[in-house]
Amino acid sequence: MSAKVKLTIIQGSMLGKEFVFEERTTCIIGRHRDCRPRLPSDEQHRTISRYHCLLDINPPDIRVRDFASKNGTYVNGKKIGQRQSEHLPEAKTKNNFPEYELKSGDQIQLGNTIFQVSLEEETEMPPEMLEQPKTWQVKTVELLTLPPTLGDSTLTAIPGYTTLNLLGKGGCGEVYLAKNNHTQELIALKTMLPEITNNPNAINRFLREIENTKALNHTNVVQLKDYHYSDRLFFFTLEYCNGGSIWNLMQSHGYQLSVDVAVPIILQALDGLEYAHNAEIPYVKKADGSLSIGRGLVHRDIKPANIFLSNNVDNSTVVKIADYGLAKAFDLAGLSGQTMTGNKGGTFPFMPRQQMIDFKYVKPEVDVWAMAATLYNMLTGVYPRDFVGKDPILTVLQTKPVPIRQRNLSIPKSLAEVIDLALIDEPEIYFKTAKEFKQALLSYQHFP
Repeated sequence: MSAKVKLTIIQGSMLGKEFVFEERTTCIIGRHRDCRPRLPSDEQHRTISRYHCLLDINPPDIRVRDFASKNGTYVNGKKIGQRQSEHLPEAKTKNNFPEYELKSGDQIQLGNTIFQVSLEEETEMPPEMLEQPKTWQVKTVELLTLPPTLGDSTLTAIPGYTTLNLLGKGGCGEVYLAKNNHTQELIALKTMLPEITNNPNAINRFLREIENTKALNHTNVVQLKDYHYSDRLFFFTLEYCNGGSIWNLMQSHGYQLSVDVAVPIILQALDGLEYAHNAEIPYVKKADGSLSIGRGLVHRDIKPANIFLSNNVDNSTVVKIADYGLAKAFDLAGLSGQTMTGNKGGTFPFMPRQQMIDFKYVKPEVDVWAMAATLYNMLTGVYPRDFVGKDPILTVLQTKPVPIRQRNLSIPKSLAEVIDLALIDEPEIYFKTAKEFKQALLSYQHFP
């Protein structure tokens, strides 16, 4: 079953205008040039804020959230949010308004403009499900449960693998250190527990993304080795990195790394990023719904917790980008059961404006910006933007990154200039490719 959300303007100067959403995304309604849908910035729409409200769309689900707008957002005539008159305009980022579930027929009013929501579901199976490539034939296995062997956790037994330790646990599943019984190779086994298992279209999109991820084969990218799906969970086998993540490294060093440690790590990670942004990808969905070979895969979730270290016997260390697109693909397919704007506090600090405005923004430059934000975090222990006591979404949209030497004066000026340039995202991201950013980092030491 496929679904789509349609917004139709039924009152206002844009009467009859329609906006259709068939995939998971976020969009912001307002008068700012970045907004989609964007309302005119004229006298007739003066009561509408530049960033007025946010829509979190996962067809057929849709939620709306007011951004502490001056004149409020109304759903079916009821006000759901507004900045209090005694608040100063600059204080609106401290307001936190809840999201409201919408259903077909509901109306959203901003000033004199009214949008009507309609939800459409199609029961016929989409073409890509009817003609599924053989590589998408999903392997189903019977899962067993072993007695707890690590704290209160229950290790999952999967035929062909021996689970050794629980490495980590999150809202979507768990990660185990495991051994491939056939090759004796140590691997990371990641389980993801879907809330929505009756949506074949969503699952199919997710499996297509996995096949694309399997196509990546580079020293600086964690290799996705295999995956399985059953009616209880997804699980993947991944290359195991014995050095842990950059976040683990930061924790062990007081959350702040030296230039000599941080920059070489990022240089290696940028090699992996450049490769993935130009790699041949087997299953890319075109506008007409057909599939073809494409080029380039965007991660969308670069941060210290997704960059790993693999320590070799010769004492060398290889940096590897992990979870290449899997976490975001899981969310985009709507399988996590979470809202885009909820439970994402760890991701907002590494997200440029462009990605906040449109969650599925797929240009490689969003990864480059996130890599610069990761380097900033490694060198300072804090995020480029100041999120303390503020609404994280509006913080990304309305504030600029703090120059890095204001956080750590010991960082060389030439390096600081490169990082500050890399974190420009208004009106556009400065470095468009990982190669450009890497070249700038390599050259910083030659400047006074």
